[in-house]
Amino acid sequence: MDAAAWDERYSQSDLVWGAPPNAVVVERVTSLPRGRALDLACGEGRNAHWLATRGWEVTGLDYSAVAVDKARRVAAEAPRSVRERLDYRVADVTDADLGGEYDLVLMIYLHLAPEERLQVVNRAISALKPDGILMILGHDAVNLSQGVGGPQDAEILYTPDDLVNSFGGRLVVEVAERRFRETDAGTAIDALVVAHHPSLGSQVNRA
Repeated sequence: MDAAAWDERYSQSDLVWGAPPNAVVVERVTSLPRGRALDLACGEGRNAHWLATRGWEVTGLDYSAVAVDKARRVAAEAPRSVRERLDYRVADVTDADLGGEYDLVLMIYLHLAPEERLQVVNRAISALKPDGILMILGHDAVNLSQGVGGPQDAEILYTPDDLVNSFGGRLVVEVAERRFRETDAGTAIDALVVAHHPSLGSQVNRA
């Protein structure tokens, strides 16, 4: 889907993905010390907003102007301290200036063709500070045959191994697994990978 298609989708309902943050993001991030975060393809800002309420300084990027506008409207109702920690921008994550020195980069249900996904993963890794964490969560390739919902284009789906291989040994992998998510239509299967940039002077363990 291109930006215009996403604009149309986001225009059709109040909050497409709802207001609460993704449950796996909450599970993995709650215990982390607050810092600077980058939310790639942030949509209507549900994860970025939640991070900001927990003291994170968050930049959210999405190429749908409609989604970013909605994220800003939601943020406008938050306390000033939360609003000041949020920076939403309309941008294509495949070529936008991501900045750097992030403690956390999120790629949540961002599905791209393999070459574009690799490009974004490499840029996300480069944007991490030492010990910074990259979290990728999306529809697993096996969801097409064994799960429900999600994109029906196999090319843009992936497995945990696909994601780990895309790191090229640049990150220390903490979690690489499939997650089963119950929906009204049945069980959906997601791929989750969490990895961190090695500290300065350390070496990445290459499995």
